[in-house]
Amino acid sequence: WTFSKGQEYMWWNNVETKPYGGYPQFWDTRLLELLDGAHQKAGREAVWDASKKESKTRPYGVFDGMTVFEAARAADRRDAVVLGYEPTDLEWRFPNIYEDTATGSKDRRDSLNLEPAALPEHATWFFYLQRLCNHCTYPACLAACPRRAIYKRGEDGIVLIDQKRCRGYRKCVAACPYKKPMFRATTRVSEKCIACYPRIEGKDELTQGEPMETRCMAACVGKIRMQGLVGIGADGAWVEQRDNPLYFLVKVEKVALPLYPQFGTEPNGYYIPPRWVPRAYLRQMFGPGVDEAIERYTRPSRELLAVLQLFRASQTVIFRHEIVQGPKVFETTVDGQKWEMYNDTVIGYGRSGKEVARVTVEEPRLVRADKHYNSI
Repeated sequence: WTFSKGQEYMWWNNVETKPYGGYPQFWDTRLLELLDGAHQKAGREAVWDASKKESKTRPYGVFDGMTVFEAARAADRRDAVVLGYEPTDLEWRFPNIYEDTATGSKDRRDSLNLEPAALPEHATWFFYLQRLCNHCTYPACLAACPRRAIYKRGEDGIVLIDQKRCRGYRKCVAACPYKKPMFRATTRVSEKCIACYPRIEGKDELTQGEPMETRCMAACVGKIRMQGLVGIGADGAWVEQRDNPLYFLVKVEKVALPLYPQFGTEPNGYYIPPRWVPRAYLRQMFGPGVDEAIERYTRPSRELLAVLQLFRASQTVIFRHEIVQGPKVFETTVDGQKWEMYNDTVIGYGRSGKEVARVTVEEPRLVRADKHYNSI
């Protein structure tokens, strides 16, 4: 969908090297600075109130600050309903800027830290951040569009731009805090990730009518991505379904966190944070659930370890998982506490209830005979 003229700079799915990389360049730090300025002007402080936790709708507490929606009014942006900015052509020019660039000694990029790395935080570090449209629950792009050309589908939550209604005002480009709508100069309209909706609708013959993961998910050779669909109740909250892998990771184990939740759009892309990065940086990026998430997956529960094996186990979207218990195969101590590993089998089922994945915690070992084809 991004191979035509005028789409040369459109990377709907990109990978950034944090803390310095970004596409467009410095997209997050620029917005964080705008938000900080709005809070200072209003005499408010942006903090999380962890005392107001509620497992269903507020698992990490309440953000006691202004989101991009309230901050627009505080910053006297009378012409905007969302606090944002439109990136310059120069900021769109370098999709891989600072790729593989680590922090240096005393936070200097031009120096080398020779100290050995050790958990919980490395002195020299970087990590990859995979980014695509979050198809937010409260899309800033939708709120900002004066043409009402942007809509969110009720059946699956996918956010789309009606190309016939769009007039290329670029309000969505400025409003989206994640900078995922992009203006196409050749057609004078904005475009964005469409979440491969024909695949989600089950129209790909490969899955025989079952919802299929998006192309960026299915093509991930590192097996770090999983896509899921959850039910939404009348109150707007996720319907409880503990055996749905996505629900389990986000709501039960709470190891998968939203990106910049303080922006207020409720993004529907979730990340398992890297444990070697300074916690203050991670809390700013993923919110106050970072410490609990890292603690949980450093010593994963038996069920969590099994569910993690479902990443990239099937191109079909998994709606339910089941675990068949296996024997204990390993035992060790993690952070002074006993931890055991079991070779359980986890089974994934599609929307129709058909089995679409079956994997074990331990990878099967295949030993070739001494004499085999192509041996020397």
